[in-house]
Amino acid sequence: MREPRGFGAALILASALPAAYAIYALASDILRGTRLFGSNPVKEGEHFLGEWILRFLVATLAITPLRQILKWNWLARHRRTLGLFAFAYGVMHWLVYILLDIQLDVQEMVADVTKRPYILVGSLSLLLMLPLALTSTKKMIARLGGRNWNRLHKLVYVSAVLGVIHFWMSVKADIGEPLFFAACFTALFAYRLWMWKRTPRAR
Repeated sequence: MREPRGFGAALILASALPAAYAIYALASDILRGTRLFGSNPVKEGEHFLGEWILRFLVATLAITPLRQILKWNWLARHRRTLGLFAFAYGVMHWLVYILLDIQLDVQEMVADVTKRPYILVGSLSLLLMLPLALTSTKKMIARLGGRNWNRLHKLVYVSAVLGVIHFWMSVKADIGEPLFFAACFTALFAYRLWMWKRTPRAR
């Protein structure tokens, strides 16, 4: 199957829509007193953006099995787009916390990390995504070499696991959503392990 016409542009537009809604909802709730994000818009905005990070990570990691199973090789060229959106939503999630939640109060951030270690876990997950975003260009792939680039980009697995742990620890009682994402990543990791075992050349 060939790539549908305009798929790349449609993917970028669809990926940007949740971010646009989050910005609009936060601005409206804070400045106009609406309740698009409920009674605590900052916290709800953080949660909303955080979930989209995990959705984009799932989509990024799903590209390979979908391409191999459906023989849609054109999907591979959109993996970078999804990965960069995952990082962008991670930066937005962090900025909402820093700028709107604690309002650049370093002392409060230190106290928060002490009381809520999941903040440190989430920050580490985002930090691991930084080198992946910086090396996503063709020029960086050529500079690093394919093998080294592939090794570096395996950090996405660690970042995904830390992201789920961060989500799991932050919600405390209602673990339904974190459990769903954990199941998605487990299935994607299991597929890769299965493919690795059945393909001697990959080893």
